[in-house]
Amino acid sequence: MVIHQRHDVSQAMKDAEMAKAAGIGMSGDNRLVGFLEGPVLASWLKEAGVSWSDTEAAKEVVKRKMMSGEFSKFRVWEGSY
Repeated sequence: MVIHQRHDVSQAMKDAEMAKAAGIGMSGDNRLVGFLEGPVLASWLKEAGVSWSDTEAAKEVVKRKMMSGEFSKFRVWEGSY
């Protein structure tokens, strides 16, 4: 038996696009890097072999994925962090 899970991330991409157009999270010390759905994060952590409880490793996984061009549609702020 093969089970395929699918998740619609179009809302997160729309939210990021609207926030970018409105200029939300673009200034100040705290920046809105992007929007990320829970199932996408779970997939990234599983792919990297990182546990949810390992917060430092999870932060690195998210940073690496968000900075890659492959997931730029989730980004609001285009700077590096």
